[in-house]
Amino acid sequence: MAKPATVGAAKKPNIVIIVADDLGWADVGFHSDRIPTPHLDRIAREGVELDHFYVFPMCSPTRAGLMTGRYPIRFGMARAVIPPWRHFGLAPSEVTLPETLARVGYQHRGVFGKWHLGHNDTKWHPNSHGFTHFHGHYNGAIDYFDLTREGERDWHINERASGEQGYSTDLIAGAASRFIAQHAKGAAPYLCYVPFNAPHSPFQAPEKHLKKFAHLAKGNAKGKNKNLRQKVAAMVSCMDDGIGRILRAIDDSGEADDTLVWFFSDNGGVSAIADNNLPLRGNKLDVWEGGVRVPAAIRWPGGGIVGGGKVSVPLSCIDVLPTLTKLTVGESSFGLGNKPFDGRDVLDVLQAKRKRLDRELYFYHGQAGEEREKIAIRTAKWKLIINGPNIAGGEWQTAKHERFLFRIDRDPNETTDLLLSHPEVADRLVRKLVAHRKLQQPGGVGVYNVGRKNFKAPADWIVR
Repeated sequence: MAKPATVGAAKKPNIVIIVADDLGWADVGFHSDRIPTPHLDRIAREGVELDHFYVFPMCSPTRAGLMTGRYPIRFGMARAVIPPWRHFGLAPSEVTLPETLARVGYQHRGVFGKWHLGHNDTKWHPNSHGFTHFHGHYNGAIDYFDLTREGERDWHINERASGEQGYSTDLIAGAASRFIAQHAKGAAPYLCYVPFNAPHSPFQAPEKHLKKFAHLAKGNAKGKNKNLRQKVAAMVSCMDDGIGRILRAIDDSGEADDTLVWFFSDNGGVSAIADNNLPLRGNKLDVWEGGVRVPAAIRWPGGGIVGGGKVSVPLSCIDVLPTLTKLTVGESSFGLGNKPFDGRDVLDVLQAKRKRLDRELYFYHGQAGEEREKIAIRTAKWKLIINGPNIAGGEWQTAKHERFLFRIDRDPNETTDLLLSHPEVADRLVRKLVAHRKLQQPGGVGVYNVGRKNFKAPADWIVR
């Protein structure tokens, strides 16, 4: 039996973080029988399922929260994703996960897949944020086969364009697996971050995986959503096969006990598939549970995480860095830049030593503009949702605002609105929610479509 790893141990754990893109709650085998995902199921079976794991409603904010351990609203990255035409990125002043691990001996720190934290200035690129190796794409929503976005190839090895050919999911899994094989059994541990672009649009899958789900091709919508259920199932299955390759690389290294594997989706599934988040309410771009509560699991046999369990304590993507910082550095309150984390060190929760975590979690985005924002707060018992104009000025009860209050611990599917019967709870929570919304400083990533007209992508998405 493997001995638990501790802070100060001679060999700190290898760290593998796998993030899916737009994976729905019901898109994994450990939640539903809709799509077989044996390799994801293996992580949950050999580790623990994180039953209440929260992220933000869309791609870039979740990735920013993961990288910093902080709410992305603090540094202008909560409002929207970073579209191809936006000149914006993760601030160099923010201290990231790979920068933190570099300090304690993680010499090899690779990222494989979708970056989506800034692309048109090298100061926002992965290698400028602490990674020693990047293999993948800067933008979201690239073509899976020709690897293009806005008509230009977006496929890179470090900061150089790569002519590599193939289906992006396969390329990502292959590159990550080779990285693990190359750096396992070394004197230093490694960080391997694998942000797949699957199953995000465009909905494209290899023929061999489409054939596996031919039975789902009937009765689907026409046009761009024709056979959508079949395509997404095929994309998820292909990604799961890729995760299987990564797990085999870990097994073959002989270091499985000493390798922490943390998996989750960056947000909920898209609304185009009506039931991919069931029984949760809502979808990607919502602050309903279906938009922000995602499938997640963690495995670390040598770290005291006993296989087969389920953690029901609400956890968040912003907890990843504080947990790994405490584990490897021995301090979990501050990053290297002396900025306080918003997330918590939750290793004792993952090890089933603690059953409760008293704190609030916040969810926000304003991708459609300040008149159509979505914001929510979740405590151990309650969840308050407000949709409508920006609430930073204190107005939240106008005719333009939708307001909902749920006993989320008893009503996880958000079926019974208790706002009228518990106004005092809403009044207490909204004060916290307004304070959180005020954290948004002037500037930051703008409304999604602003700047889109007449945009022309640079050749190969290279900064010149």
